[in-house]
Amino acid sequence: MTETIRILGIDPGLRHTGWGVIEQTGSRLSHIAHGVIKVDPDLALAQRLAGIFSAVAGLIIDHQPDAAGVEETLVNANPRSALKLGQARGVAMAALARGGLPVSEFAPRAIKLAVVGSGKADKTQVGFMVARLLPRAGKMGHDAADALACAICTAHHLPPRSIRGAA
Repeated sequence: MTETIRILGIDPGLRHTGWGVIEQTGSRLSHIAHGVIKVDPDLALAQRLAGIFSAVAGLIIDHQPDAAGVEETLVNANPRSALKLGQARGVAMAALARGGLPVSEFAPRAIKLAVVGSGKADKTQVGFMVARLLPRAGKMGHDAADALACAICTAHHLPPRSIRGAA
């Protein structure tokens, strides 16, 4: 019997955190849900981070994933922006860990490679391939497409059932 695994992908951001849930049965991937966590940019940083944490915790309750994947922070020219993005990523990862999920981390290049076949793909190419791989997903913005791509990458990198310790 083939095992079904539900995977939650997270594309962290301080204003918009994309999320996507897929199921993997054997080599088949199915879209379950996707969306974007939006926090009020006028709130204090601590309140925005708390909002991301709470929303991710709610996704775990609503969708009951077995595993999660999070996109790593891309180092950019603005250290302050990178630090804030890292904080958003950190609270998302903390919520996933608190929910008891194994969390995998992937560089943006690895996610693009897993979905498009090129680590240098742009957001439009990633969105196009996510829509091809998960046709039931319908229209989605870049944040949700990136989160679904992260979930797909996670599915590709999950260890076999025997290694995960499932009975």
